[in-house]
Amino acid sequence: MPRFQNYDYRQHIMLAINLEEQLQPGTFEHALHYLIDNKIDLSVFHEHYSNDVTGRRAYDPALLLKIVLFAYYKKITTSREIEWCCHTSIIFKALSCDLVPHWTTIADFVSGYTDAIALVFEQILLVCDQQGLLGHELLAIDGCKMPSNAAKEWSGTISELEEKHAKLKLQIAHHLAEHKLQDQLGHDDQCARHQQAIDTLSCRADKVQEFLSDAIPRMGQGKRPKEVKSNITDNESAKMTTSKGTIQGYNGVATVDKKHQVIVDASAFGEGQEHHVLQPVLEKVADRYQRMGIDDQLLKKVIITADTGFANEANMKYLHENNINGYIPDNQFRSRDPKFQDRKAKHPQWKRQDRKSRHLIPASEFNFDPVDKTCVCPSGEAMWLRRDGIDPSGHPKLFFEGRLTKCRACSLKSQCMRNPVSADTRKGHGRQVSFILNDKRSPTFTDWMKHRVDSPQGKQIYSHRMSVVEPVFGNIGYNKRLNRFWLRGKEKVNAQWQLYCMVHNIEKLQRYGQIAA
Repeated sequence: MPRFQNYDYRQHIMLAINLEEQLQPGTFEHALHYLIDNKIDLSVFHEHYSNDVTGRRAYDPALLLKIVLFAYYKKITTSREIEWCCHTSIIFKALSCDLVPHWTTIADFVSGYTDAIALVFEQILLVCDQQGLLGHELLAIDGCKMPSNAAKEWSGTISELEEKHAKLKLQIAHHLAEHKLQDQLGHDDQCARHQQAIDTLSCRADKVQEFLSDAIPRMGQGKRPKEVKSNITDNESAKMTTSKGTIQGYNGVATVDKKHQVIVDASAFGEGQEHHVLQPVLEKVADRYQRMGIDDQLLKKVIITADTGFANEANMKYLHENNINGYIPDNQFRSRDPKFQDRKAKHPQWKRQDRKSRHLIPASEFNFDPVDKTCVCPSGEAMWLRRDGIDPSGHPKLFFEGRLTKCRACSLKSQCMRNPVSADTRKGHGRQVSFILNDKRSPTFTDWMKHRVDSPQGKQIYSHRMSVVEPVFGNIGYNKRLNRFWLRGKEKVNAQWQLYCMVHNIEKLQRYGQIAA
């Protein structure tokens, strides 16, 4: 019978260890520890403390910053779990010198030092430049939309929220009447249920009323801004359309250098559209490079790339007037590229779409009168002017739609509508067509950008955009598990986004720099 050493997992032991020896060179924690202790000036945090003479000793911001950034690196997001790791994990103990901050202290550090976090982000970026990780040749800009700590059900325009408040009052009145009736009948269990509903609805109604008492309509961006939906919980967030549906959240925009995919700017915006983001982001990057002494003429030298979400006439005009070497295509640039002419033959989904629209009656067969702004369909039915606006290229355009009741009974609907079956349902729409008012127009800045993007050099340059910026979002979203913002308010969300981008940049220093050697 073999004999083995006795062991018991329930026993308590005392270990004599050196905390610094647990941070092995070449690891992320060693790079993080060395960077914060030797390269980063954390005096920007000191102005927030007022315990010089009296009061309890505070935790050093260097320790708090280390454990927060390492937690994000290890996919740990909650302050309570970070506190638990400081109790149990030897690496967390090494970074915090065996101190265990309370989870409220950690949470206050993340949300309460937004200005200082932004300055630390710049210092880490400066170290990346000193280590030769920035190429200053091409910058790729893109956004990543994520949900915020707010529910969509609390969103709406001012009139919609007033209507919601009125409906809540009607529901409260209904439950009050039912409560009185059940009380007279002696049904105590039913009375308790209605009373619980009254309390819940009253709390919601008070929440809406409190917001409406001093709320002003929230206006969107553009030349003719319209009111957008406000949110009672976090009014700086916005409803956004993503590939996974509509969310209430923020758009985390990152500007990435091509050489080693280092993030040179991280900003969160509470708007779904990215058109108006380009100019403030570029100006912010230029000011940062000038302030840090890296390059005071950055925008004159570097190539700027962004996807079609940033393309509009105002942005093209800004790039042209400031001599910025930008490449931002419109959403039709693939259709002008000969390499994508055979995409329908290669991809079955294009074949299905082609079958739907193969025999559609073109818009040229509709009787359009640009003077009276009217349109008559091939069946002789007048269409209604759905919208009179500007298309993404800045051209005046009229959008017409057929009456659904007319299209449903039309004998040409199988040849005129993309989905004739939808005409028989309430969710369907009539045939939609659009017309540009003036074809004889002068060249626009969008045309200038089309010529740049369609050129061989432009295609070669723009082909780098996806390989530069998309892996960054993959690292932060998948590897670090940042799939939502859990703070409220643009300033706090922006700080959280910058902290995760710091983790990404420190990883680049660990892998390609000499900081952990």
